[in-house]
Amino acid sequence: MKFQLQNIVILLIIAFTFSSCSNDDAPIVTNELEGLNKIQELTNDTHIVELYSATGTLQQGHNLISLRIKNKTTNTYEKEATITWVPLMQMTTMAHGCPYSAITKTTEKETLYNGYIVFQMPENTLEHWTLTVNYTINDIAYTANKQISVPASAKQRVSSFTGTDGTKYLLALIEPTTPKVATNDITVGVYKMSSMMMFPVVDGFKVKIDPRMPSMGNHGSPNNVDLTQSVSDKLYRGKLSLTMTGYWKINLQLLNANNEVLKGEALSETVPASSIYFEVEF
Repeated sequence: MKFQLQNIVILLIIAFTFSSCSNDDAPIVTNELEGLNKIQELTNDTHIVELYSATGTLQQGHNLISLRIKNKTTNTYEKEATITWVPLMQMTTMAHGCPYSAITKTTEKETLYNGYIVFQMPENTLEHWTLTVNYTINDIAYTANKQISVPASAKQRVSSFTGTDGTKYLLALIEPTTPKVATNDITVGVYKMSSMMMFPVVDGFKVKIDPRMPSMGNHGSPNNVDLTQSVSDKLYRGKLSLTMTGYWKINLQLLNANNEVLKGEALSETVPASSIYFEVEF
């Protein structure tokens, strides 16, 4: 009887051990689309390219976009693809591009890729944006192209202008997307137009900010920090102080590497707003 009890105990220990190992080795299932909503699909004969964002829409300004590629035959998503994209504004007499990033695999995701596009102007009844996605899988090249909807943003999130040096620049507000009554981190992309299709990042500049509330006597806020370029991602970062809820105009000045103002005005009693600015309201 004692021998039988010992055998039962041993079997239970072995069963528990195998059960624990099995649980430890079980694959961790991650939700590839957590926090994302589908914008639309681009298709060709072989694949469906799915576009996603946090809101499920695009709009004028900076857009963080995720995508994945579904094989029509196997009904599975591709895990190893090299992807590029080309956004184009199809105007009545010409076409032009806009700033955009490279596409990279999303961290800790198997089938998801991401990048950003800055649409400097919205669509209208006669003009629209198209997006071409070029990609290679197993050394085979594919492409998918389709018109995309880019309506105007409710508040100004992008500013395009010609500087005193004759160069066309584009500033895009990236963060904060959800501003708070606090000292917010502010991130801005600074680009220049080198051709109708090329909008490279500008290096070594500075963006001065002066946030004001026009409806409250145009009062400002303390502890703002002007934006300088980050070494890691080439974007411009600083601190934006918002002392109360409501509508804020973030007045801007763009300075070159020699600290010369290329566009934008310092505010005074006679200059209540800069000619370049962003808007936030919360």
